Amino acid sequence: MSNSWWLNPCKAIDVQVVEQALERQQQLTKPAGSLGRLEPLAVRLAGLQGRLKPSLEQVWIAIFAGDHGVVAERVSAYPQEVTGQMLLNFVSGGAAISVLAQQLGAQLEVVDLGTVTPGLNLPGVRHLNLGLGTGNFVQGPAMTRAQAELALEAGRASALRAHANGAQLFIGGEMGIGNTTAASAIACALLDIPAAQLAGPGTGLDAEGVNHKARVIERALTVHAACRGDALQSLFSLGGFEIAALVGAYLACAQEGIAVLVDGFICSVAALVAVRLNPSSRPWLLFAHQGAEPGHRLVLRILDAEPLLDLGLRLGEGSGAALAVPLLRLACDLHGQMATFAEAAVADRPA
Repeated sequence: MSNSWWLNPCKAIDVQVVEQALERQQQLTKPAGSLGRLEPLAVRLAGLQGRLKPSLEQVWIAIFAGDHGVVAERVSAYPQEVTGQMLLNFVSGGAAISVLAQQLGAQLEVVDLGTVTPGLNLPGVRHLNLGLGTGNFVQGPAMTRAQAELALEAGRASALRAHANGAQLFIGGEMGIGNTTAASAIACALLDIPAAQLAGPGTGLDAEGVNHKARVIERALTVHAACRGDALQSLFSLGGFEIAALVGAYLACAQEGIAVLVDGFICSVAALVAVRLNPSSRPWLLFAHQGAEPGHRLVLRILDAEPLLDLGLRLGEGSGAALAVPLLRLACDLHGQMATFAEAAVADRPA
């Protein structure tokens, strides 16, 4: 299986359509630039979709779930059983992302890569059983290479299903108690910064809990010092099944030509890994929001990402990305449906 498909080139943006979309923006009945960041957003989506008037009717949301061995180090305020319990909540319609997907008319799929709850068999969930969660990365690698490649492939498979269903936008969400610790560890390894700068409260740790979490991450970084700066090895050694699946999904979307709306801190770290592995994926990644987790702002800055919203969110599940979809849809509607000066018989500025 190790054909390194994730290194294959990503689809190129249609430069000709970008120029046509820019030209259209200049002709719409408004002062140039008056719709701020909505204008370049619509132009970019036009280039990504290869059509002058882009639309985002078909949205695909995939939630990837997995447990983390590092929870044994007491880095989370919640017990691990919550990961498995939330799977049922997702497919029963009770989770935030379930409500948002329904409101958006989006397709929602739930992929369980491996939780500590053995024998789960929930209708509507894809159970892949890569293991009973990852290993405790303070003591050794989080995943074997075989597990990691299966997780990457699971993300790719979701992107291919999205493509087959005509998706115009892909949102990846995650669920896994302990995954802000894993994401912080990966980011520290890739950016070579101390854990204290990235570790945050996650699901609700107090100040001492955050300090303890940072110390755990520093121990892990010492154990895995050899993988510093190496995106793939950092993902395998310090990541989670669901983070690897997000990386695989983002890269496959960029290769297939589906725009991606990246959610919060954990998803942004997955995006960082994806871009480090395959820089040609970057144009396909839009960033939904600036979350409350302190490391998120730093990772967004490194990615040169301009998040659309800043609402103090820290839920995950893809919820922040789902909340930004109406904004993207409206940007497309304004771009496609506003009249030009000529159509409206409105005088333009003198040339």
